[in-house]
Amino acid sequence: MTVQRSLKRATISDVARLAGVSIATVSRVLNGTAPVAEETMSQVNQAIAALDYAPHAAARTLAGRRTDTIGLLLPEISGAFYSPLIHGIESSAREAGFDLLIHTTADRFRERGRIQLPLDEHNTDGLLVFTDRLSDAELARFSGRGFPLVLLYRTAPPTLDIPVVTLENKAGARSVVEHLIVEHGCRRIAFLAGPSGNEDSCWREAGYLEALRVHGIDDDPALHGPGEFDSEQARAVVAQWLGQGVSFDAIFAGDDDAAMGSIQALTQAGLRVPEDVAVVGFDDVLLAGLMVPRLTTVRAPIETAGRQAARLLISLIQGEEVERLVLLPTELVIRQSCGCDR
Repeated sequence: MTVQRSLKRATISDVARLAGVSIATVSRVLNGTAPVAEETMSQVNQAIAALDYAPHAAARTLAGRRTDTIGLLLPEISGAFYSPLIHGIESSAREAGFDLLIHTTADRFRERGRIQLPLDEHNTDGLLVFTDRLSDAELARFSGRGFPLVLLYRTAPPTLDIPVVTLENKAGARSVVEHLIVEHGCRRIAFLAGPSGNEDSCWREAGYLEALRVHGIDDDPALHGPGEFDSEQARAVVAQWLGQGVSFDAIFAGDDDAAMGSIQALTQAGLRVPEDVAVVGFDDVLLAGLMVPRLTTVRAPIETAGRQAARLLISLIQGEEVERLVLLPTELVIRQSCGCDR
């Protein structure tokens, strides 16, 4: 579907005309008030994208459409990471009198090229966007409309002035790897990375590599594996290393879920943690301090990040100036899985 753009703002009538449907059908797609056939929804969404249509902010205000709701886009809601993040966001929203709508952007929808998100101007006053849940082009479209956005754990595209809340990943990763090297004499330290392109994982790998370099340890590509921030994936990778005879005396897992999967694989292979292999993680989720052995990790203020992001977004919605970058500090937490008796 192609369209010649004009300087005039597109209307819902323009969308209906281009899609070949009624205005009522477009309204149902936008507001989700009634079922719409998938083919019809696709036509409407294509027309919306082609015309760069958005409900007019002034019209929403006149119609009493201030929603007092913020939206949150996540890849999923699973694992130990998301609970404190959502709790922090919800707490700040509630304190400010806002409701919270959450949408998980499953990969199957992204692969099908779904254009119209269920969370946007028609049912929220602003969006919190976790990592890569929106492309740069989609961020630019929202930002160009003046729609409030805050990014979580992701740098804003250089051409867009969007506030960001993230962590000091590199320093935290370097500190935990240096602890393994200096305090426990580890030299063969494996690294389990997060998802490809994930900024947290990239910075944690940078901290890992810096610690090796500073202490004169060569980086061995054979000791890098895709942990994916997932316990089962990490377990499978470590089991594969052991089956192939790869030697290592420690594992730095990109997050605590991957660390737990690593410990499971080592235990199933008859190895002891930390006597045979030390294991450390990142995040300090609740289970990290309860498991056996207790996990040495890097404490990331996940709930605080959620609180801060929601506060920034609500301030933007209310027309206030906000910080463009909130970089939260991390902290080394030493327990037993590295070889310390704490």
